Amino acid sequence: VWIFGYGSLVWRPGFEFTSRKVGFIRGYSRRFWQGDTFHRGSEKMPGRVVTLLEDCGACTWGVAYEVRGEQVAASLQYLNVREAVLGGYDTKFVEFHPQEKDAEEPILALVYIATPQNPSYLGPASEEDIAAQIIVSSGCAGHNIEYLLRLAEFMRYFCPQAEDKHLFSIEEALISILPCLYYTEESLEET
Repeated sequence: VWIFGYGSLVWRPGFEFTSRKVGFIRGYSRRFWQGDTFHRGSEKMPGRVVTLLEDCGACTWGVAYEVRGEQVAASLQYLNVREAVLGGYDTKFVEFHPQEKDAEEPILALVYIATPQNPSYLGPASEEDIAAQIIVSSGCAGHNIEYLLRLAEFMRYFCPQAEDKHLFSIEEALISILPCLYYTEESLEET
């Protein structure tokens, strides 16, 4: 089984896997439209994490993890709690296109997507409003700022050719709100 991650799964899968590939899926845009009251926020101050929005002309970059044998049941059980029970995400199968030049055909991968019907769904807001909400939110997995910055860093490092205007606009808005915010790859690794 392949599992596609496009949010915190790109740097913290939390389950054992056999291999991983960077690549993309088509037909979806990544959006900070999902509320989080556990991992990156609280009931009083929900954080903002990403979900996917159907968008026929778009593609979303991330990481696909291959799980085999005993890893399958353990990873799906873990993700069911992390993404479905605590996060409010549903599952779907998508075609994943590896970044590798010698990749043959797309790989069918499982992905978790939060829909507007989910009670934690926050929906659209301006980049400035999303950044302001991220700045004040923190949960069991850490501060919401870390989530945003690690995702932006992943995109820059692993997918430099890809565009993610929504993600980078929110990062820019966050930095403009907190002009003293300065981070390096080393500082992100320390957190």
